[in-house]
Amino acid sequence: MTTSSPEAVKRLLENMQADLRSLSMECKKKFPPVKEAAESGIVKIKTIAARNTDILAALKENSSEVVQPFLMGCGTKEPKITQLCLAAIQRLMSHEVVSEAAAGNIINMLWQLMENGLEELKLLQTVLVLLTTNTIVHDEVLSKAIVLCFRLHFTKDNITNNTAAATVRQVVTVVFERMVAEDEKFKGLTEEPPAVQGNSNRRSVITLRPSAKDAYMLFQDLCQLVNADAPYWLVGMTEMTRTFGLELLESVLNDFPEVFLQHQEFSFLLKERVCPLVIKLFSPNIKFRQGSSSSASSPAPVEKPYFPICMRLLRVVSVLIKHFYSLLVTECEIFLSLLVKFLDGEKPQWLRAVAVESVHRLCVQPHLLRSFCQSYDMKQHSTKVFRDIVNALGSFIQSLFILPSAGNPSSTSTPAGGSVSGSQASGQGGPGAAGAGSGLITQAAFEYRGTWIPLMNVSVQGSAKATYLEMLDKVEPPSIPEGYAMSVAFSALLDLVRGITSMMERELNKQEQEAATREEAEPDGPPQEPSECTLTSRWFVCVLEDSAREVWEEMVSACWCGLLAALSLLLDASTDETATESILKAELSMASLCGRLGLVTPRDAFITAVCKASLPPHYALTVLSSSATNLSNKVYSIQGQSVQMVSPSSESHQQVVAVGQPLTAQPQGTVVLTAKNIQCMRTLLNLAHCHGAYLGSSWQLVLATLQHLVWILGLKPSVGGVLKPGRAVEGPSTVLTTAVMTDLPVISNVLSRLFESSQYLDDVSLHHLINALCSLSMEAMEMAYGNNKEPSLFAVAKLLETGLVNMDRIEILWRPLTAHLLEVCQHPNARMREWGAEAITSLIKAGLSFKHEPPLSQNQRLQLLLLNPLKELSNVLHTDIRQKQLECVLQILQNQGDSLGQGWPLVLGVIGAIRNDQGESLIRTAFQCLQLVVTDFLPTMPCMCLQIVVDVAGSFGLQNQELNISLTSIGLLWNISDYFFQRGEAITEELEREEAVLLKQAQDKGEPLNRPFHPAPPFDCLWLCLYAKLGELCVDPRPAVRKSAGQTMFSTIAAHGTLLQPPTWNIVVWKVLFHLLDCVRKSSSTADKEKIESGGGNILIHHSRDTAEKQWAETWVLTLAGVARIFNTRRYLLQQLGDFFKAWEVLLDHIQSAALSKNNEVSLAALKSFQEILQLVTPIKDTDKLDALAVMDIPPVLMESLQGSGPGRPLVRSDSLAERLVQRYGVQSSLPPPGEELDDSALWWSAWNTWYRIGTECTRPPSGGTNKLVFVPSQPFLTALIQIFPALYQHIAGGFSMEDLKKLGVILHGAVSVPISSDSSPFILPSYTEAVLTSLQEAVLTALDVLQKAICVGSENLQVMYPAIFEQLLLFVEFSCKPPQYGKMETKHVANAKYNQVSLRPAEWVALNYVPFAERSLEVMVDLYHKTACHKAVINEKVLQNIIKTLRIPLGLKYACPAESTWKLAVSSLLKVLSIGLPVARQQASSGKFDTMWPELANAFEDFLFTKSTPPDNRSIQEFQRNEAIDVQVVQLISTEILPFANFIPKEFVGRIMSMLNKGSIHSQSSSFTEAEMDIRMREEFSKVCFETLLQFSFSNKVSTPQEGYISRMALSVLLQRAQDVLRRYVEDQRLSGRCPLPRQQVTEIIFVLKAISTLMDSLKKTQPENVDGNVWVQVIALYPTLVECITCSSPEVSSALKEALGPFKDFMQPPVSKVQNGES
Repeated sequence: MTTSSPEAVKRLLENMQADLRSLSMECKKKFPPVKEAAESGIVKIKTIAARNTDILAALKENSSEVVQPFLMGCGTKEPKITQLCLAAIQRLMSHEVVSEAAAGNIINMLWQLMENGLEELKLLQTVLVLLTTNTIVHDEVLSKAIVLCFRLHFTKDNITNNTAAATVRQVVTVVFERMVAEDEKFKGLTEEPPAVQGNSNRRSVITLRPSAKDAYMLFQDLCQLVNADAPYWLVGMTEMTRTFGLELLESVLNDFPEVFLQHQEFSFLLKERVCPLVIKLFSPNIKFRQGSSSSASSPAPVEKPYFPICMRLLRVVSVLIKHFYSLLVTECEIFLSLLVKFLDGEKPQWLRAVAVESVHRLCVQPHLLRSFCQSYDMKQHSTKVFRDIVNALGSFIQSLFILPSAGNPSSTSTPAGGSVSGSQASGQGGPGAAGAGSGLITQAAFEYRGTWIPLMNVSVQGSAKATYLEMLDKVEPPSIPEGYAMSVAFSALLDLVRGITSMMERELNKQEQEAATREEAEPDGPPQEPSECTLTSRWFVCVLEDSAREVWEEMVSACWCGLLAALSLLLDASTDETATESILKAELSMASLCGRLGLVTPRDAFITAVCKASLPPHYALTVLSSSATNLSNKVYSIQGQSVQMVSPSSESHQQVVAVGQPLTAQPQGTVVLTAKNIQCMRTLLNLAHCHGAYLGSSWQLVLATLQHLVWILGLKPSVGGVLKPGRAVEGPSTVLTTAVMTDLPVISNVLSRLFESSQYLDDVSLHHLINALCSLSMEAMEMAYGNNKEPSLFAVAKLLETGLVNMDRIEILWRPLTAHLLEVCQHPNARMREWGAEAITSLIKAGLSFKHEPPLSQNQRLQLLLLNPLKELSNVLHTDIRQKQLECVLQILQNQGDSLGQGWPLVLGVIGAIRNDQGESLIRTAFQCLQLVVTDFLPTMPCMCLQIVVDVAGSFGLQNQELNISLTSIGLLWNISDYFFQRGEAITEELEREEAVLLKQAQDKGEPLNRPFHPAPPFDCLWLCLYAKLGELCVDPRPAVRKSAGQTMFSTIAAHGTLLQPPTWNIVVWKVLFHLLDCVRKSSSTADKEKIESGGGNILIHHSRDTAEKQWAETWVLTLAGVARIFNTRRYLLQQLGDFFKAWEVLLDHIQSAALSKNNEVSLAALKSFQEILQLVTPIKDTDKLDALAVMDIPPVLMESLQGSGPGRPLVRSDSLAERLVQRYGVQSSLPPPGEELDDSALWWSAWNTWYRIGTECTRPPSGGTNKLVFVPSQPFLTALIQIFPALYQHIAGGFSMEDLKKLGVILHGAVSVPISSDSSPFILPSYTEAVLTSLQEAVLTALDVLQKAICVGSENLQVMYPAIFEQLLLFVEFSCKPPQYGKMETKHVANAKYNQVSLRPAEWVALNYVPFAERSLEVMVDLYHKTACHKAVINEKVLQNIIKTLRIPLGLKYACPAESTWKLAVSSLLKVLSIGLPVARQQASSGKFDTMWPELANAFEDFLFTKSTPPDNRSIQEFQRNEAIDVQVVQLISTEILPFANFIPKEFVGRIMSMLNKGSIHSQSSSFTEAEMDIRMREEFSKVCFETLLQFSFSNKVSTPQEGYISRMALSVLLQRAQDVLRRYVEDQRLSGRCPLPRQQVTEIIFVLKAISTLMDSLKKTQPENVDGNVWVQVIALYPTLVECITCSSPEVSSALKEALGPFKDFMQPPVSKVQNGES
């Protein structure tokens, strides 16, 4: 509620009336005038209230009247009334209803009360209320009021004194506040021209406004009073103290500086009055003189003025300097110089203490300090005030340590905690005792060389809270406690550093920002060259305003020496962690600031100080000593005192926290780290972390120190370069307390963060850091040479860390960084180089995985830059480094493989940089990389790199350390070829694009394009490189590699050869395939025949591979087969090349030389290849192939061998691919257009000649004696050779001549004649009893079969070859009885060959069992004759005769044949042949072509039917009967085929037949038979048939010639005669023998005779009677009586035969006819 609100006004009126009523009551009796005045006052108030709306204004107008009763009341001097009146007056004042006049009256009334000494406190209160509530009091009235207060201050009453003093202070303040308010009010109005300066009298105030005037007068008088002069304005002052005056001056100056700064009048007072006054008072010889004035009453008590005055003067000086420095430049110089002098050692302690407090006050005002520097230090002929202040502080601190604290007894008293002071301790027991005592020192303190100074908490940081400057009540100089001055000086130093550094940094930052915004505004400013700014970041150089910069530089250069000296000393002496922290912080701030300003020397000096403090005392560290020498040997002169830079004292009482080994080349003892060292280390880390950008060349210092500390603490690098606590290698060198153990992770963390923060450094600073690390690392490397002591890896680890965090701008530091690390990788010390490699590989991996802008895929230059060191590592010979390199490659592939792009050649180069001397594990790792590349990354790499991949894969194949890798790499080549195949089109396009670019470049340079296989298209070249690589591998010394490479090579060519353009095939054939064949042939023929014992390890080698020769043989086989297969499958493609015939000849030459090699395996395979190239159908599907062969009528055995398409993978054929190629190149695939066969005859005849050469060479029997080791071709080889003929014949049939047939015959005959070695015979030969052909024999017959079929369907002129074929077959048939000879070799019969014993002779040769072959030949021959009997050639060449002649051999031998089946087959064949041939012979009888055949035939019959050989004894009866049946068949043939046609047959032949039949019918029994078997062995059936045939022929009416009839008649009569004789002899013998049975033989004979008679009777009955000669009848009838005589025989068999013989006679029993008839007949 305000004083003007209606309620307040109402209350005021009521209160006033109440006051007046009270007053009238009090004065009723004693003071009637007063009572009346009060009553009239009540009336007055009521009137005013009634008449006026604005009651307060009306009251103010009439205030003199309103106040009058109260003033009168005060006049009574009655205490109660006075108090009442004063209270009422105060109430009026507080409502501001007092006018100027009334106020004057009031003051006068108060003055009277004062002079009477009444109500002094009430008076003061009233004055205060009057002056504070309004501004109506001015001039004399005001001065009177002020004097009134001053007078009350000097009363005897203490309370009054103090209250008055406070009131005076308040009143003085009010006066100045009024002036400030007045200025505010008139602020906007135009200022009057200021008064002219120069006159010092009071008239100068006319220009001032009222309140200002009052203030001016008051201040001027205060100066007068302090100077002990009479005041001008404060009339009535009686006494005044200088201390009070100084205090008032100070408060005005401090509280209202703007008054003095804005008004010249006041400034003038300051200059002319205050400063001289201060300077005068400062001079100690000015004695205090009591101020004299007219109204002097009592003199002030005489004091010792020295301390109070001096202290207050210093306070005034502080204020003057703080606020009016700009006005009083010269005066301040004097003040400051005085201040500095007060710090001198000769001055009393209290003076030094207050001086230090004053200096502290200055130190917390950095802007002021800057002004000093600008105004004094930077002027030429001026005192260097700022430097002096800093140096004075420094020397003050040093003096405290050096001078004994004389004159201050308390300095030797025991400090808090009651322990013995440091100085005494060290005096008593030296460092040891100090160490013991230090445990008890709980107070923070400094201790240096025995001087112990406690540290007090004197002020809050940044504010100078003084103690002694505030002791305004003390008159005596106080006693200063020990350490106080030091504590203040310490704070002052810290505040000074903190102030100036933070001020400068603020302004620097501000300017940086402005510069940055300016740069953004004008972006096309010229770029700054880094070289311009060597020591600081480029910003500041460019943009700082020079003036400001100069000031800052001057300030730093002025203060750094002093600061460094003082701070180093304090740091060394500090025993308190907090104090140490503060000192370090100060040094750090200074270092950083110097760095920012580019002041190298001071920066390095501060850093060196911290570094030295981090390390153990006297630690030998070259970097520090070199950079510190120029500092520590300087002697700074501070005010004439020579102050040496203090070097750390060794006996500091610090807690030892670690013991470790120094990092030096020569092992020394241990060194000790204290807690303070660790603290300094942390500061160092902090410096590097936060201010790295400004360190520049001092990185060297910082890092060297850190490296040593890290070493002493035993931190070792781990992943990513982070240092972790690790045990040192040599023994228990490092001892850490638990305190430091817990710190280590923190330190290691900070160390890492330090290098992480390098990402915020600008490029130049970063380079400084890298250079420093590199040179540190060089030192470490030098130290690690020649000893295997654990090296310091600090620098390497940190290079790694720095690189990792600066990936975003890695380009600028990559080269120096990696160049250095590559050197480290070559270091002989394993640990050292291991870390070098770790660092370099980690960096590369990180660089590649970092998300660069733009990404690496678009920034190939950067990518190659990153990968280059990886390639460089290949030049390092240490395997551990190569291992790391390859592991890195593996990880790069796994993580960044997809995005390597142009980096592939580099990466592949690294993978492929393998050598045979590297050891398996390296090769294995490299190979893993390659496998990864081939399986995953072929599609992502540029096609230009594919050739490199092929080369690299090839080099792994060729390395000889690890066989499995060689083999697997060949598999990779196969995979690569598949990839080429699948991505053919894409690769071709890309390669052609690249090729065009390269070609253009080459043309521009005017040189040919340098590329292997150049004229071929690029895609083909890729294939050619692949084939060439595989070709190299095919002649590797290791058989397994050769085999695998060969298979792969031929499979790829087969599967993917269609992709090549025709001209490229030329290169493939000549440069790849034939080249390979030549190499292999050469190696095979020169290979070693020594037996290889085992294949290394425990591998057993099969006997077929146990010499190098045999192993090469396998390779030869594979290669030849592969090439042949290519020729076969790609013939149509190859034939379009110009030199196909030449190639074909070369191939045949290779086949021939392989076939004739003395190695069975090779020779056999050569024939397989031969077979293959003769399959001259185009490559077709299997089913078609079978059909095609079936059409040719080739037997299945052969088909199998034709189909096996050699070793290796199955052929892949993709039609879609063929089509794609047609579209791309317009090349027809390998099928010729239908019906348009190429003219191949030359090729086939060339093949035939080769075949003939091989055949003749290999079947030619050995010439020498039998004892030499001879090479005999194997059966499978010969079989294969012969099997080739049918396929070959298909193509040469047209021109195949008799000549050729003869050649063929020679070879067939030769082949069949070759014997088998006994050790292989069990596998080839059937057991002797089985009649099976060997495959060779089958093949021979097949060949003939093919020929005869061809002749059969061929033209007439071909048929002349039939006889030759018969001849060949007949030759073979003879083998059944006489096997062929093979040269002069002895062969054993197969049955006698030693199968199971190892013979001592080189080899036993076994003749084959030729019987089955001969028999089969016979069958073939019969078939053939069957078909061709009527051919002219067959007739003319007497084929039939030859057949009979040949068959006669086995027929004649009969039982003596090697195999029984032979003669049986011969007989059946003869029968068949005759059944066909005889009719032909009869037809041709007239031509005489068969004349010579008949005798041959007769001989054959005779030799067979009446053989000279006897059947073996063990024949069974059944077999005998079977054989007899065969004989019977022959006789039947004679009876059906020969005798009926006797008239076409030569007579002598018929005659021989008849005599044979006759002989058969009589001499058929064999004399050697035992009695018991006689009846069977006699060939009864045969005799009977012969007899019947004879009879039939005899009675035949077709007898053409008398001769024949004669023969038969003669035969009959002989027969009948013989029957008669036998019967008679039998009857005779029967009679003589009596009871004894006749011999079995005789009985058999008689039975036979009887049977013959019955047969004859049958024949006679059947024959026409006219055909029978009469003589015969006579003889037949003559037999009858003889037969009858035999009836008496006792033998039942004879009886039954007799019965049969007698039976037919009944047909002759008929009545006799007349003689006539008989005669006619």
